[in-house]
Amino acid sequence: MASRLLHLRRLLPSARPSAGGGGGGGAVAAFSTVTPTPRVSALVDEICGLTLIEASSLTDALRGRLGVDQLPPLAILTGGAAPLAGGGAATGAAGEEAKAKEEKMAFDVKLEGFDAAAKLKIIKELRAFTNLGLKEAKELVEKAPAVLKAGVPKEEAESIAEKMRAIGAKIVLE
Repeated sequence: MASRLLHLRRLLPSARPSAGGGGGGGAVAAFSTVTPTPRVSALVDEICGLTLIEASSLTDALRGRLGVDQLPPLAILTGGAAPLAGGGAATGAAGEEAKAKEEKMAFDVKLEGFDAAAKLKIIKELRAFTNLGLKEAKELVEKAPAVLKAGVPKEEAESIAEKMRAIGAKIVLE
C-alpha cells in the first residue's frame, strides 16, 4: 500500500515535492508542465493527507465503484505490464491437460439407489471398503444418491462397483 501511495505521489504534479528529499523530485519535475485545476489540486492535497489505512480504504472504494479488479503483485511491480502473460497461459493449458488425464484415471463411486432388502448388506460392504462407522455408513446409504468413495483408481472403482451391484446396489462410476 505504501508503494502505491508513493507511486501516486510521484505521478501527481502538486504532490509535495519537498517531502521525502530528492527521492521523488525528478518524477514530479517531469510532470510539472501540466497545471491541475483547483478542484484536482484540492483532491491531491486531501489524498496526500490521508493515513495509509484511509488510502487503502479509498483505493478499495474506487475499485468497487469503477469495477476495477486488483492487479496481480507482479503487475504492480512492473508498472502494470504482464511480461509472463503468454507463459502463464501456456502453463495453464498444460495444467488443464494434466488435470483431464488425472480425472480419467480417478473415479467417484456413486450409489444411485438400492433394493430395500439389500440395505444391510450394502452397509456392511460399504464399511468394508471405507473407514466409516456403522452410523455414518447407514446415513450415507440412506441419503442415496450419494458418492460412496471419491478419487478412486479405475480398477478399484470397478471392483467396488461390481461387488455392490452383486448385492443389489445401483452404482454409477463418474
